[in-house]
Amino acid sequence: MAIRRAVGAALVVLLAGAAGCSGSTAGSAKGSPGGPTAAPTALAANPTASAANPGAGPASLAQLPGQAFYVSDQTNAARQVTALRGQGRPAEADTLLRIAAQPSSQWLGEQGAKEIAEQVSRRAAEADRTAVFVAYNIPHRDCGLYSAGGAADAASYRAWISGVAEALGDRKAWVVLEPDAVAHTLDSCGIKGDLAAERYGLLAFAVQELKKRPQVRVYLDAGNPGWSQDPAELSTALRKSGIAAADGFAVNVANFYDTGRNTAYGGQLSAALGGKHFVIDTSRNGNGPLGGDAWCNPPGRALGERPTADTGRDGVDAYLWIKNPGESDGECGRGEPRAGEFWLPYALGLAQAAR
Repeated sequence: MAIRRAVGAALVVLLAGAAGCSGSTAGSAKGSPGGPTAAPTALAANPTASAANPGAGPASLAQLPGQAFYVSDQTNAARQVTALRGQGRPAEADTLLRIAAQPSSQWLGEQGAKEIAEQVSRRAAEADRTAVFVAYNIPHRDCGLYSAGGAADAASYRAWISGVAEALGDRKAWVVLEPDAVAHTLDSCGIKGDLAAERYGLLAFAVQELKKRPQVRVYLDAGNPGWSQDPAELSTALRKSGIAAADGFAVNVANFYDTGRNTAYGGQLSAALGGKHFVIDTSRNGNGPLGGDAWCNPPGRALGERPTADTGRDGVDAYLWIKNPGESDGECGRGEPRAGEFWLPYALGLAQAAR
């Protein structure tokens, strides 16, 4: 079973000077029960924030002592905190700070990726922190589901990822590479034969390009414990995708499986890959999964472990909030916000339920 991930369209109001960018442009949204993702969407999280007012996030947000990763005041959650305070809703703003004050990931999609990567990584460097990115632009993305899209062809993708790598320069960054892309070659998606071979080659190229940058870590997405894959087949597909040159792999992106289960899943895959390390998306796994096929904005979920590079677990390099908490998984057949759009009631629920 695949996961449905919705990934947020955070941070991009800071691109006041980026060509063609306004508002929140490089968001992300995944959505399908096993791996599909919803396409990056432009969000207008805070009507008072704009390209002309890039400082509209809460100015009080600070980098956390001992935290390795960058906390941005330009995420959708951060800008919602500002909006709530302006509306005289301090209790909700304080609750939402449980999300906004933690480091989350910047998704890079079709538009403005190079400019966004450059500006976000620069801001992180100025704060002496590491930016976390998600590269999400593979051709035939998400099998035409909620996150359909991606680069038009292989040549376009190579140019896109080379631009992202160039933009990161010599600054510290971690990149989670193409959620669902590998696992979708092993399920019923239809990415088979020549298309699968092309995808493996593009992923290996992306790893190679990003690893030319001296302080960039790369983690290939490797699905989640609920996405039925043969570990031997998955490890073979990851090898074809350049895992040997990567720093490791990522599990549970935008899903809800608890950290213990993800650790066991990642450990099994690591053993098949010669001891490769991995990272776990803990953004919404505080209460584990709802059960069954409930992947789309399931109720009663909670924030998980806060992002940290000090996990205390062998082989687990970090807990990361790869999925931006509070951004919708999709309409879910219930008329909920589109994938990637910030949804305040859901965000508050995640924060209130957190331990």
